[in-house]
Amino acid sequence: MLTKYAASLLSPYFNVEAGDLLAKLEVPPQKEMGDLSLPCFAFAKALRLAPQKIAEQVADRINADQPDIRALATGGYLNIFFQASRWKTDIVVAALEEGYGHSEIGVGKRVVIDMSSPNIAKPLGIGHLRSTMIGNALVNLYRATGHEVINVNHLGDWGTQFGKLIVAYGKWGSRETLEREPIKESLRLYVKFHEEMDLDPSLEDEAREAFAKLERGDSETYGLWQYFVDESMKEFRRVYERLGVSFDHFTGESFYNDKIDAVVRELRELSLLEESDGARIVRLEENGLPPCLILKKDGSTIYPVRDIATAIYRKHSLGADSILYVVGAEQSLHFQQVFAVLGKMGHDWSEQCKHVPFGLMNVNGKKMSTRKGKVVFLEDVLDEAVQRALQIIDEKNPELQDKEKIAETVGVGAVIFGDLKHRRQLSVDFNLEEVVSFDGETGPYLQYTCARIHTLLKKGKYEALQNRHSADGSHLQSESAWECLKTLSRYEAVLREAATDNEPYIVARFLLDAAQDFNRFYNSGKIVFEGANPAEVLSKLSLAAAVANVLKSGLGMLGIKAPQEM
Repeated sequence: MLTKYAASLLSPYFNVEAGDLLAKLEVPPQKEMGDLSLPCFAFAKALRLAPQKIAEQVADRINADQPDIRALATGGYLNIFFQASRWKTDIVVAALEEGYGHSEIGVGKRVVIDMSSPNIAKPLGIGHLRSTMIGNALVNLYRATGHEVINVNHLGDWGTQFGKLIVAYGKWGSRETLEREPIKESLRLYVKFHEEMDLDPSLEDEAREAFAKLERGDSETYGLWQYFVDESMKEFRRVYERLGVSFDHFTGESFYNDKIDAVVRELRELSLLEESDGARIVRLEENGLPPCLILKKDGSTIYPVRDIATAIYRKHSLGADSILYVVGAEQSLHFQQVFAVLGKMGHDWSEQCKHVPFGLMNVNGKKMSTRKGKVVFLEDVLDEAVQRALQIIDEKNPELQDKEKIAETVGVGAVIFGDLKHRRQLSVDFNLEEVVSFDGETGPYLQYTCARIHTLLKKGKYEALQNRHSADGSHLQSESAWECLKTLSRYEAVLREAATDNEPYIVARFLLDAAQDFNRFYNSGKIVFEGANPAEVLSKLSLAAAVANVLKSGLGMLGIKAPQEM
């Protein structure tokens, strides 16, 4: 709110569109430096002036023109100070509204988001949390900024891995065990295959032949593959439901099988396919990239061509204006190659395809590996987080109603926030004890702050006061109240920035700031007490309610619920 106003106010002074200034405005590291700050370095070349001189000249003009704000030039930065009394009521009233912070910058644009994408016949491990929840947050953020969003779960349901699984089942599996625990047994067989292959490398040839039979449509092989797919989908949907994640499309790699030949044919017609040691490649030297393998020596396709076909389908059949791939950073080269091949094919919309990479998730410092059986099941992590949350609730509030349901909300939310509070490109070392703590920068801390506010509103009879008085910010005199209000005013800018940068961390950091600011306000003086001025109490409770509204909304952006009691 303040950021948007500042961008509009500064626009004519710099002869720059307000939207361009919006992204440049910053919150200074110390409040004494201003409420907002604009670095002037980017304007030095166009204006042919030193950044400090630019800041000084604009500050002088603002101070002469604008009675409601004060400007100060400091080392190339234009610092803005708002007149608190002018804004207090406006911020409180706006922040209490449903949909506060939402914008329409993306109206008319359709975004397809590829996210989660687990492999069939393998468990959802803790490592899948990142793509799933980063992707889910981006879905929410893009929708909050006016975009139409289609999210797709691109399941890994094709490839030589199924040949390995089919061979392993034939040698060491049983239908009875598979039907009793389909996912865990599938994982055991997959690990067993790789252990045995180290002793007998010929097993890899057997796996290739088994997958070739699947590609030819062998009825027995296809039936076993379909069983693995069906059982995996049951498991996946159950865990996704706990996480509060849904998808518009579950379309695995096999969905694109009948679309690959057209891509290979087009590459041939464009003379882009070249022979290399019996395989077929597209050279990408002019892009500074190694060749992209399209066909193996035996003529079979490989996943780059499958992803090319997938992108074309998403553009033309789903009507995507842009396509995001929320996939680990280790696949960066792959996506650079895929997008480059699309470009060479003449698809200029390939520039709207974007890989959204993220770092690895380690557990207590150790990397997970499905092939070696080093998997921490995501559902096991959720179960333990919920039990830890229930134990804390039992200690702090044993009489709480529906505490098992609330513990589920807190435990699952703790796991999600424990991931999203990190910048996505950083690796995360997951520690369950830390993420479920009610103290520190955690999901439970934010949820508890929300619940604490709802308790305060009940105690202060907020609804009854609303019926007799109108909220007004004139009673919010403390410095801590103004700091809280300024933070709330940033919410729309935060959502825009998080969507633009594809970075949910920005929302998580903002929520921690908002909760910490509120708790400083809450502890700075009594809000509800005997003999208090009702209008003053209403103002303070309205600020509290506004914080709760924004915290609930922001947590929702991250895929986390905010219980009213804890």
